[in-house]
Amino acid sequence: MSTLIIEKVSEGVGIKKHQVSAVVELLDGGATIPFISRYRKEATGSLDEVEINNISLELTRIKDLISRKETILKSIDEQEMLTPELKAKIERCWSSQDLEDIYLPYKPKRKTRASMAREKGLEPLAKIIMAQRDNSLKISAEPFIKDEVADLEEALAGARDIIAEWINENADARNAVRTHFKRSAIIKSSVVKAKMVEADKYRDYFDFFENLKEVPSHRILAIRRGESEGFLRSSISIEPYDAQQSLVKQFVKAQNEASEQVSLAIDDCLKRLLLPSIETEFRLIAKDKADEEAIGVFAENLRQLLLSAPLGQVPVLGLDPGFRTGCKLVCLNERGDLVYHSTIFPHPPQNKKFEAEEEVKLLLDKYNIGAVAVGNGTAGRETLAFVKGVIPKGTNVEAYLVNEAGASIYSASEVARNEFPDLDLTVRGAVSIGRRLMDPLAELVKIDAKSIGVGQYQHDVNQEKLKRTLDTVVESAVNTVGVNLNTASEHLLRYVSGIGPTLAKRIAAHRKENGEFKSRKSLMDVPGLGAKAFEQGAGFLRIKNAKNPLDDSGVHPERYKLVKEMAKTIDVPVEDLIKSRLHRQKIKPNDFVSDEVGIPTINDIIQELAKPGLDPRGKAEAFSFAEGIESIGQLREGMVLPGVVTNLAKFGAFVDIGIKENGLLHISQIANRFIKDPAEVLKLDQKIKVRVVSVEVERKRIQLSMKDV
Repeated sequence: MSTLIIEKVSEGVGIKKHQVSAVVELLDGGATIPFISRYRKEATGSLDEVEINNISLELTRIKDLISRKETILKSIDEQEMLTPELKAKIERCWSSQDLEDIYLPYKPKRKTRASMAREKGLEPLAKIIMAQRDNSLKISAEPFIKDEVADLEEALAGARDIIAEWINENADARNAVRTHFKRSAIIKSSVVKAKMVEADKYRDYFDFFENLKEVPSHRILAIRRGESEGFLRSSISIEPYDAQQSLVKQFVKAQNEASEQVSLAIDDCLKRLLLPSIETEFRLIAKDKADEEAIGVFAENLRQLLLSAPLGQVPVLGLDPGFRTGCKLVCLNERGDLVYHSTIFPHPPQNKKFEAEEEVKLLLDKYNIGAVAVGNGTAGRETLAFVKGVIPKGTNVEAYLVNEAGASIYSASEVARNEFPDLDLTVRGAVSIGRRLMDPLAELVKIDAKSIGVGQYQHDVNQEKLKRTLDTVVESAVNTVGVNLNTASEHLLRYVSGIGPTLAKRIAAHRKENGEFKSRKSLMDVPGLGAKAFEQGAGFLRIKNAKNPLDDSGVHPERYKLVKEMAKTIDVPVEDLIKSRLHRQKIKPNDFVSDEVGIPTINDIIQELAKPGLDPRGKAEAFSFAEGIESIGQLREGMVLPGVVTNLAKFGAFVDIGIKENGLLHISQIANRFIKDPAEVLKLDQKIKVRVVSVEVERKRIQLSMKDV
């Protein structure tokens, strides 16, 4: 990689050149971001996953910019207009916006008013006017009034069209107008009068305006969605006079007839070319910024959901609730295998509550059920109350309300069809709900992350960027937790560092044919799994009850020899080093520093020995909503209720308080101190207490507060 590219990436991300160079070299060598972050700290200076990902993204941006420069140079060269000075200017440019400004005068154009004026031979007249040394335009224009040019006014109009295009293509002029947009642009929206009734959900934007640099991202996306649905019209604008004065100062150099024509060209350029062009730019800039923020919130919410605490390997009864069609019921063993399924009807209109109670009681005992998972969709609250009434007093069986977002997507997916080809969609959904309680991460990776529903406007943001970001989050979450090599599904394995879909399939097939893996080393027996894939993935795979206890830890196999040396220096086996804190305290990290291994890796190893195989997510806890509150009509201002955070946004959080509608906890109502982001205080699935501030039954809006609760 060239030194110049490394320098530019370093400038872009604000990370030292030697660190960037190390990351780029590792990425080019096929290393993954989780592997680099976890096992190559000495090389990168302990950069984390976010910093390494930023380097990767900036490297891609710089490479794309270089490719664009090459395209532009080739285009201008083919027009035989590439001078050494212009070439040098393009090569020195590292801003996409500036690069496009430089290219604009040479960019192939469709037919314009200026090009038609040139065809009439009026460009020399435009140059005379632009020079502003002539005070008798009638005499200067006389030679050009012929053929297609009928009179003086037509000649001057054509010349002004050419001048307007010159001004529009002038980089300084464009930057002057951009400066005004940056300082004072206003975004406005209004309702399409004929659709006022249907557009009611966009009522807040019927007559809306706000300074563009202050408007939150969710409002930008809401306005754009309203526009795309045909309910709203919007604009981004500035006071034209300020921009006009900037251009007059730049282009008007005298006080004569020619200068008056230049002023007229400026007015035309602004109205017809520059203002619409820069408005389009700022629409895109605002959209990109809003996308970035929305995707960032989505990514953080997804990360928190994926890292939700699991219940663990416990037999579970899963319920996908419903009224008319009944509740789909499944029993899963401790491995998550389906052992029984049926449908019960404890709710209206069937009201077969007694039969449902008897069946649930029987199944709890028959399959030694340790927990009940109830989907939080329609009839979820009622079904949870029903189940709690059935569970015998004095038992350890707990009932949990489980976020079922995306379960229907899984049910109809190819993954679900392959797992349960003979089962109904709704039964597959109940299985997914039950498994989510046991291990949210293992189940959620089967669903397209966009369908999980923990973001806002996910269909409105840049889909390619969204997918890339969410895939990175899933990969990070999987490798943060680690994966049990002998129980993980093929779908979960594909997210392990260095594995991917093909090797995941081969690992699953090898395990099915040959039985459980006995050691990490035996991974090398999988067809097609070479040294590079083993290096990247082995540290994130766990083997329970392996002969070598390090196989159930985050210690990479390349460091097993080092751990043995540590144990040898205090004359104990590796097993005792893991079991005894006192033994680990005897280890002196500096004694094991080498050219390959530094203090960061040694400290990681010692920390890992203290908790091999420990799940960093904790354990799921049961939760109960307030009794007697079942609909929005029962809410009253001042009520204090338990709730669960279901979604986080920059402007606040959405909270499930046990009814159909989620309440909004605005950022200003989260804490008694100022916070910039709800994530400073709240996490997804966090259990909190809230006070009802206001209720709009017709609009189904609930305002909540955590202050002084």
